[in-house]
Amino acid sequence: MSLDTYRTAVCDRTNSALSQSIQALPNHAEKLKQAMEYALLIGGKKMRPFLLHATGKMLGVSESDLDCPATAVEAIHAYSLIHDDLPAMDDDDLRRGHATCHIQFDEATAILAGDALQTLAFEILCQHPLSSTNDAKRIQLVNILSKASGYLGMCGGQAMDLAATDKRISQAQLEALHNKKTGALLSACVEMAIVLAKDVSQDSRQTLLKYAQIIGLAFQVQDDILDVIGDSEVLGKPQGSDQEQNKSTYPAMLGLEQAQSYLDDLHKQALQALHTLPYNTQILAEFTNFVIHRAY
Repeated sequence: MSLDTYRTAVCDRTNSALSQSIQALPNHAEKLKQAMEYALLIGGKKMRPFLLHATGKMLGVSESDLDCPATAVEAIHAYSLIHDDLPAMDDDDLRRGHATCHIQFDEATAILAGDALQTLAFEILCQHPLSSTNDAKRIQLVNILSKASGYLGMCGGQAMDLAATDKRISQAQLEALHNKKTGALLSACVEMAIVLAKDVSQDSRQTLLKYAQIIGLAFQVQDDILDVIGDSEVLGKPQGSDQEQNKSTYPAMLGLEQAQSYLDDLHKQALQALHTLPYNTQILAEFTNFVIHRAY
C-alpha cells in the first residue's frame, strides 16, 4: 500500500470515529457541539493518527485497537490548535485554509470547544472499544497522553514558546521547547502503539522513541522553514506569522540555509534509527520523507 493510500485510509477512519463521537453527544449546547466538530473536521493532515497507525501496523496491532488512541490524540491536537489561535496566544485568523474557531464562532465558544475536546480525548481512551487483550491497558494510554498533553509536554512547551518570544535563546533551549510543544504528542503516538503491541523488545522500544523524538524535531524545523518560504494558500495559514511575532525559530537562529542543513541531518538520523529496527519500516520511512519534504 502506498503512503498516500494509507494516509487517506487513516484520515478517513479517524474522521469517521471523530464524527461519531461528536454526533453521539446530546444537543443541550448545540453551538459548542458545532464548534467542536468544526475544529476536528475542517481538514488537517492527521499526521499524529497516521504515525500511531503506521507504528502499530508495523508492530502487529489491529486497526480497530489503534483507532482508540488515534482518535483521542487528534482530539487533543485539535483542542491545542483552537487555543493556539486565540488572540491571547498566536492571534491567528486562518487555520487549514478556513477561519479559525474563534473567528467562525466567537472567542468564548472557542475556549469551551478546546476544553471540551481535551476532555473528550480521555473519554475516548476510557470508553472506545478495545480488544480483550488491550482493554486492561487503558490506564497506560491515559497516563501517556495526559503527560504528553500537559505541563510536562505540549502545554509546558507552549508556555516556553511564549516566554521565548522577543528573546534570544540557545539552540538547546529551542530544542527543549519543541521536544515538549510539538514532539511530546508525536512521541506519545509511538509510545501508545508500543503499549498496544506484543513482545516489543526494550531495544526496539528505545529506538522507536528516539525516532519519534527526531521526527518531532524535524517536523518543527520544517514548519519554521515553511513560515519563511512557504505559500499561505498551500499552508492553509498565514506565511510569515512567526517572523512577524518575533518567535524563536530555527531560520531566525541559524539562518535559512543552516536550518535546511540541520533538517537534512535530522532526516538522516530518523532513517538510520528505522534501519536498525527488526521490522518492515517502509511506511515509516516514507512518512519521514513526507515530513521532511512537505509543503504544508
